[in-house]
Amino acid sequence: MLPTICQAAIAVVSITAAVYDIRIRKIPNWLVLAGFLSGITANTWLLHWAGLRASLLGLLLAFAIYLPLYLLRGMGAGDVKLMAAIGSIAGPSNWLVIFIFTALLGGVAAVVILLGRGGLGRALTNVGFILTELAHMRPPYAREELDVGSDKGARLPHGVVIAGGTLLFLGAAQALAQ
Repeated sequence: MLPTICQAAIAVVSITAAVYDIRIRKIPNWLVLAGFLSGITANTWLLHWAGLRASLLGLLLAFAIYLPLYLLRGMGAGDVKLMAAIGSIAGPSNWLVIFIFTALLGGVAAVVILLGRGGLGRALTNVGFILTELAHMRPPYAREELDVGSDKGARLPHGVVIAGGTLLFLGAAQALAQ
């Protein structure tokens, strides 16, 4: 279970990021910097060197998993930085649970959006294309609709999904603690 100060920090950072992602489709650098600093500071203050180590490992794990997705143009840099900030607050093991909740929630949200737009068949075709391109060591964003920077693709505000996954984690942790 995360300490109360870390629970508050992670909730504030993720909810604020979601609001910005909905409103302006960007996650501000000042917010992720505040997340990094609050995670490193709180964990170091509470757990000394072990807290600093956990904070840095959470940050690095999140960055290592999300950076390739950014490089493949599957998400924006703000999403990578937000998850790294959340990793610095949560530590590596808690971040992995947040990551799983976020991935599941993101998958459900993507299917719902695609069903609403009638694009599920095309999305499944794109998954096959992506896997083929990656197997041949080619970037899958050759199709404009697969580049997060293109207006032709269906986009999901991932900051909102990250906030949802984070809040699900906090709720589940609270329920298990009782």
